[in-house]
Amino acid sequence: MMIAKRIAPPSQFRHWTWRYAVDQTLDPSEIRARRAEAPKLRDRDIAENLGVSEAQLVAAHCGHGATRIAAHPDRIMPLVEHLGEVMALTRNTSCVHETIGAYSNYHPGEHAAMVLAEQIDLRMFPSHWRHAFCVEHEVEDGVRRSIQVFDAAGDAVHKIFLRDRSTEKAWDRVRAALTLEDQSEWQSVEQRLPVERPKTAPDKVEILRKEWSRMTDTHQFLRLVSKLKMNRLGAYRVAERRYARQLGTDAVDALLHRLRDSGTEVMVFVGNRGCIQIHSGPIKTLRTMGPWQNVMDPDFNLHLRLDHIAEVWDIDKPTQRGMVTSLEAFDAEGAMILQIFGVPKEGKDSREAFRAIVRDLEGVAA
Repeated sequence: MMIAKRIAPPSQFRHWTWRYAVDQTLDPSEIRARRAEAPKLRDRDIAENLGVSEAQLVAAHCGHGATRIAAHPDRIMPLVEHLGEVMALTRNTSCVHETIGAYSNYHPGEHAAMVLAEQIDLRMFPSHWRHAFCVEHEVEDGVRRSIQVFDAAGDAVHKIFLRDRSTEKAWDRVRAALTLEDQSEWQSVEQRLPVERPKTAPDKVEILRKEWSRMTDTHQFLRLVSKLKMNRLGAYRVAERRYARQLGTDAVDALLHRLRDSGTEVMVFVGNRGCIQIHSGPIKTLRTMGPWQNVMDPDFNLHLRLDHIAEVWDIDKPTQRGMVTSLEAFDAEGAMILQIFGVPKEGKDSREAFRAIVRDLEGVAA
């Protein structure tokens, strides 16, 4: 019998879901054989083709290049600082965010933790860090080493890839310090269910509009919509137009091109239930490849499925420091794909320049 349990959402990127335990049915040896047949295919794609989660794919390689390790960020983050320069990767179904840098300045927290390094900027939600592995995978030019963390459904939460300039001598020490006694090739996961659809409470729309205008901090927004029995996208659809303006689905691509051309620095947020990764800086190089729009800068890559974008919003929220503008994109299910803000740092404050670019993007009929 499967037992349901409610899991609280850590961030704006996911909402309440119900999940059920699901046992792995495909034999680990068969998973390894199928993966070996497609050495150049990404793990995510192989797992989807096999009908297993990515965590189950990796777990099948325990003893064959993968090692189960402690998954909590309190265990992982202080140790990965010793690896030096690495690539940090956080993704959702529609967007991949990759940053080159070194981990440092870790701040633990029971419900939320942070990495506030010079280049790697993360918000982590430990309850969703459920399974983790150190992985060594043979590739054409050697061995690719990574730490991979997954949520209860077996979906990737966060990955750390070593690079040529990483401190490889620290790899064995980090793995040894994190290794668990359980090294099973089998992995049970919980069923992934659809994201909560946009939710609005028609009888509370006027309260939403009044309280929105009284906000003094952007973090008050989610508490407000939750109190009113709404969610983010549902609230946007009924908010006053001066605070929430819907744009065309091509607005994100148009914004990226204008940011590149103007040199305006921004903050790009991409996340999932367990982790949000933030890039702060300019967008310099864009390359379109099929449905993907790609930022290909030396220390920052973004891979965005333009065809997954179903709604885009130009959002204003009042704060004590002035109005904060964001551009936010959602998929057809109502899940957040990414958010883009102006940079608020003193000496690099691009909020007004960013707001001007967003205001110039074409809206859609009310």
